[in-house]
Amino acid sequence: MLLKIRQLVADNLLHATALSFLTFFCLIIRRRIVAGRRNPKGLPLPPGPKGLPFVGLLFDRPVNKPWLTYAEWSKTYGDMIYFEVLGQPFLVLNSLKRVNDLLEKRSSNYSDRVGMPMALDLMDWGFNFAFLPYGSWWRRHRRSFNEHFHQNTVHKYHPVQSREVREFLARLLVTPENFMHHIRHTFAATIMSAAYDISVKLSEDPYICRAEESLAGIAAAGIPGTFLVDFIPALKYVPSWLPGASFKRKAAYWKKINHDLTEIPFKHVEDQMKAGKASPSISAALIEGLPPQNDPKYKEEREIAKDAAAISYIAGADTTVSSVQSFFLAMALYPEIQKKAQAELDRVVGPHRLPDFSDRPELPYINALVKETSRWNLVLPLAIGHMVSDDDEYDGYFIPKGTVVYGNACAILHDPTVYTNPSEYNPERYLNPGPNVRDPDCAAFGFGRRICPGRHMSDNSLFSIIASTLAVYDIKPSVDAKGNPMKPKPEFTTGLLTYPVPFKCTITPRNRAAEDLIRESVSATHND
Repeated sequence: MLLKIRQLVADNLLHATALSFLTFFCLIIRRRIVAGRRNPKGLPLPPGPKGLPFVGLLFDRPVNKPWLTYAEWSKTYGDMIYFEVLGQPFLVLNSLKRVNDLLEKRSSNYSDRVGMPMALDLMDWGFNFAFLPYGSWWRRHRRSFNEHFHQNTVHKYHPVQSREVREFLARLLVTPENFMHHIRHTFAATIMSAAYDISVKLSEDPYICRAEESLAGIAAAGIPGTFLVDFIPALKYVPSWLPGASFKRKAAYWKKINHDLTEIPFKHVEDQMKAGKASPSISAALIEGLPPQNDPKYKEEREIAKDAAAISYIAGADTTVSSVQSFFLAMALYPEIQKKAQAELDRVVGPHRLPDFSDRPELPYINALVKETSRWNLVLPLAIGHMVSDDDEYDGYFIPKGTVVYGNACAILHDPTVYTNPSEYNPERYLNPGPNVRDPDCAAFGFGRRICPGRHMSDNSLFSIIASTLAVYDIKPSVDAKGNPMKPKPEFTTGLLTYPVPFKCTITPRNRAAEDLIRESVSATHND
């Protein structure tokens, strides 16, 4: 009987799905008719691959490292590429000029976000205002977050950043082969302390594990179109047990993770405050600013506060992690650059203390390493897609309302006409820059009104760990059984967020004095 019921439901769903597809194609046709009316001048769409009738590039859209494909397409179509997938228009901007013209100068029309049924509706990633539609709800979230991370306030996190970096150096003494884990733990510990005043465990910490699971989900679903439900939203209503609906089961798992990620630590701070035991933290400050619980605005304001704390953690605990992993990879591949950086540290800081933030103005080579690390392997190669709010005309082309617009940050920061040998890690390009060399900040943190508001905290974190690590450690390729160096390959993952593919390297104190300094510094931290 149960099988018959399931078969009946499946048959009905197949009919419903077929009807959905038919309705969808009718909507595509209607959209094209309406688009013709909205484009009375008959302007052409920007150039790009046409694909098949109705479905467009559904079967040919790039999924694996699409930013590389888009950069290659620019050789054929130019620096502005338009295509459609199931009627959804996309526009990829492969040059800084196009990005500035549209995402910066016309930001009021290019700051919306495309609907993402998989990430927002099914996985509940709406707590991250980076994915929210442009509007008052987004502005309230961003304002709450920016209050704690703007350029003039991030200095208050220097002490916790320095403390966790010293702990990181000490852990490398014991298990240098686990440097990838130590990097992730360091940034998780830093932001958990700042956001919630919570100390994390050295291994198998539930807060870190939840963040890693959550980020794995958004890395998979963060590029619209990775899952078919992004193009056919009606699919989000199919039962999870139906064949082909594995995306529903994945989404349900990630939704539970995201709920726990946002609610559990925030509730912990609320309980601590009620008991009079809470220490200063971002969450505590946000909770103190909430209206009374009987206020009609309380529920919304609490949600915004909870989201702001969670996104500070989820962003700070991961994006900079990728950059630091890339830094370790670069040092294993470019020993001459490492030596120059260490020579500058020895000259400015000396052997008797670790560098701190006050040394930064006197460390131009280290600052160049920070910039080149951000450029060499971008954490967000395509940033996050913007969406056009209203029909637009640009450079003789018609750009329809609803178009998803990507600024190809990877293409911009690897432009060979601007960066000589762009695939090479070369910080010296920033020491005596030519007139065309760009600061990576022009693309590494997004564009326009959607630029990452946590970029100042990230920059400070990257400086602190690069300077401190090079002051006391040598990073070299691992060796084989015969003692021959085995250089790692500069390979990176795909997805919304990218990381170096796991690699091995040898990390050893530069000398006995450096080892003693590490121990003394972490001991002093524990005594403070």
